[in-house]
Amino acid sequence: MLKKLMVVMSAALIIFSAGVVSVVAQTTAGDATKINFASIKISGSFPETSSQIGLFGELGSDLRKMIERLDKAASGDDVSGVILQIRSPVIGRGKLHELRAAIHRVRKSGKKVYADLESATAADYLIATACDEIVMPPGGMLLVTGVRAEVMFYQKLLEKLDIKADFIQMGDFKGAAEPYMRSEMSPELRKQYESLVGDLYDQLVTTISESRGIEPDKVKALIDRGLFTAADAKAAKLIDRVSYEDDLKKAILKDRKAQTLAVIGNYGKKKLDTDFSGFTGMIRLMNMMMGIDSQVVRSRNDKIAIVYAVGAIFTGESQMDLLGSSVLGSDTVVKALRKANKDPKVKAIVLRVDSPGGSAVASDQIWREVVTIKKPVIASMGDVAASGGYYISMGADKIFVEPGTITGSIGVVGGKLAIGGLLEKVGITTDVVSIGKNNGIFSTDSPFTPSEREAITKLMEETYEQFTTKVAEGRKMDLEKVHDLAQGKIYTGRQAIKNGLADELGTLRDAVAAAKQAAGFGAGQKVDIEILPKPMSLFEQMLGGPMIESRLLDAQVKKIIPEAVGGLRQVQMLRRLFTRPVNLVLPYQIQIK
Repeated sequence: MLKKLMVVMSAALIIFSAGVVSVVAQTTAGDATKINFASIKISGSFPETSSQIGLFGELGSDLRKMIERLDKAASGDDVSGVILQIRSPVIGRGKLHELRAAIHRVRKSGKKVYADLESATAADYLIATACDEIVMPPGGMLLVTGVRAEVMFYQKLLEKLDIKADFIQMGDFKGAAEPYMRSEMSPELRKQYESLVGDLYDQLVTTISESRGIEPDKVKALIDRGLFTAADAKAAKLIDRVSYEDDLKKAILKDRKAQTLAVIGNYGKKKLDTDFSGFTGMIRLMNMMMGIDSQVVRSRNDKIAIVYAVGAIFTGESQMDLLGSSVLGSDTVVKALRKANKDPKVKAIVLRVDSPGGSAVASDQIWREVVTIKKPVIASMGDVAASGGYYISMGADKIFVEPGTITGSIGVVGGKLAIGGLLEKVGITTDVVSIGKNNGIFSTDSPFTPSEREAITKLMEETYEQFTTKVAEGRKMDLEKVHDLAQGKIYTGRQAIKNGLADELGTLRDAVAAAKQAAGFGAGQKVDIEILPKPMSLFEQMLGGPMIESRLLDAQVKKIIPEAVGGLRQVQMLRRLFTRPVNLVLPYQIQIK
């Protein structure tokens, strides 16, 4: 352990010595010929919080920090505009809406926002359309080809390996197990995807039409064309300017009638004190590794707690697995909810959910904790809050969704992959001594016997009835209507509001505002935000498992074979999930392109 610690400390010194490079320019008092612009880069993935980033999360970028940086640009007097460098961010439609809303707040403050694109796909472009102007260099490309959802099927592979997929589902549209039992979509699953893709396509068309002032039919024709050079995109009014970075700066100066433009790089990004020399420096480093923030100021203000529920849901503690996936542990989330509930300074709770679901038992434990809290609880859904992700949300007093949130999937699935045939192929045989009619129900050697299938089906039916009954109670609906909305059907956030499964379209910021109102805070009252669960310190991550090695492995593997990593994560999650008899999960990956 000591050797491992020294390696990590050495790595920390190397990483921190690089620091955060930024070009800082202060406006000269009384100098009207000089203007400052913030430069903010939007790229990579955007976890909900730094706790999902892993080691040295403060150096990384998450959604909450990015929103804070944009809001700082909106409210600060140190800049008069923003240049957003949009470089292929990997985000879902929920987070995309959060970014667009933050950009609109900058514009509402009277500051102009420029979108700097290079090679832009639909996600890049949808963020850019929230800006005042979209700029692209002459060699740039715009690739907006519509909406595409892909599901990968493994049935033929499993047949070749002599693995038997044996799954049972409650709900005709609960397609979670289809990738392992079929080679193509069932009519029910296809119908779900057609509805989902159709609504996302409509959102795409509407957003471009309203933002760019182009008729919807014209937008559809442009999407059908799909691929544009920078010059073609400008001719089609999809962008505003074809120019290099230096030309853009000259244009800003001309527009503002100024002589000097100072661009503040990495605007709003937290700067770390990287001087670890001497005794004081060593204490600073040790505090950082133990998760102690010396800059935290204790406040006596009342608080709103934001409890993050992110990742596949399992029993036990939250963790980061070997391939870097976030696992939502019911024990961790329940403890966070209890901490917020017991804290007299916390007056309301926002439950931020980004989860495809998972264990039925774990989901129910979190739901139970939510409904027992007497303080206002507001749910805010991110990219995905489906199946178990919806289950833990439905006990809240109010549910906010993003327009493109994937939610619903009220259904149950259970089963196993029987690998006995594969083991025999490689020379491994299994012999059994057993007592009990259904003792092989959890064995991965063979599929269910008729008796075992009957037993697990009964268990799943009861779980499905609990799920739908609790939806009816939480959403104040007739059970018959819930059964019609359930059956595993998935919805966008927009659709969920129409059918009564959610209450309002809105961002996390909107959910916090609703929590403040529900708690009775006055308009000008100072309120602090507390983030729960607390991110793990470096020591906690080290003691919790192979975090360091997994992060290094993940960083290397993702560069080489990103799609394979996604597949491995999927298999790893399923392997763990289906050791449980009953699951509330949307395990097939929905890739919106």
